[in-house]
Amino acid sequence: MTDPDTTARNRYFTMIGTRLLGVAGALLGLILIARGDSTVPKAIGTALVISALLLIAIVPRALARRWRSPEQP
Repeated sequence: MTDPDTTARNRYFTMIGTRLLGVAGALLGLILIARGDSTVPKAIGTALVISALLLIAIVPRALARRWRSPEQP
């Protein structure tokens, strides 16, 4: 059986990792928007920024809800 503290730490790092990946994706999207010469790279950059912001907002919260401890009676 795994130690509860280790499991909680790993889950916390997973949530932080998803937020960091979202930030990296948003920065990449902003770079694409800024350096794009035509409409296609700017549209891809915009889609990347929007999806990264959704990743930052939704995924860690969903993981926390999924890993929530059951209520004690």
